[in-house]
Amino acid sequence: MIKEAQILAHHGKQYIPDLTRSQVPAPFRGRPVISSTDADTKALMELCPTGAISDNPVSINLGKCLFCGECEFAFPEKIRFTNSHIMATNDSKKLVVREGEEERILLVPDMIREDIKRLFTRSLKLRQISAGGDNSCELELVACGNPNFDMGRFGIEFVASPRHADGIVITGPITENMAEAVQICNAAVPSPKIVVLCGADAISGGIFTGSRALNRKFLQEVHIDLYVPGNPPHPLTFINGILELTRVKHLNKRLNFKD
Repeated sequence: MIKEAQILAHHGKQYIPDLTRSQVPAPFRGRPVISSTDADTKALMELCPTGAISDNPVSINLGKCLFCGECEFAFPEKIRFTNSHIMATNDSKKLVVREGEEERILLVPDMIREDIKRLFTRSLKLRQISAGGDNSCELELVACGNPNFDMGRFGIEFVASPRHADGIVITGPITENMAEAVQICNAAVPSPKIVVLCGADAISGGIFTGSRALNRKFLQEVHIDLYVPGNPPHPLTFINGILELTRVKHLNKRLNFKD
């Protein structure tokens, strides 16, 4: 017991009691803030490997952003990445962070389907599909169920079979070889179901955008219920996004957050 007490005193408690208020320390990069300071926008845009940065006004599309930090390194007075992990949304337009704006990225309550509110508030089973991913997003999703984050306490778990699932979570850019598998997996999930895109590759194609090896037609045929930006997304970004999607009451709590 003495040895266990010494270990606990040294490492602290792994378990995070309140995931909705937990802070992520540096070097984590969360929601960026773009100042109104003048900068060479052309050079800024050319820095971005995925074309996530636009001008008039300067903006960053988090659906494309790799959170590599190159823009912040080169233009620290223009762009600053905060440690705010609250970035998931159900409206793709909210993924665009514009110059001078510091509004939080939240879900739009009116866009949340009524069947989600009715059926998935106490239990949600998800089938994760690695559609050509590099395992970074997959590793973070696995971490969602570890002793630190313990997503299962909310009744949210990943399952092995789509027939036991309430929805799918797609990681990776959806390669040609995985396109049919994604279709089959989604079709096997009983209705009503949700579709979640996790990570820049899934949301926009990431660095693979425009590649002939991709087949993203599936995304034009389904309704996307949640976008979780990041490369890869932090477990807290994913968990809080899912909680916000299924439990609208968390909206009010998160509006009082401090970065």
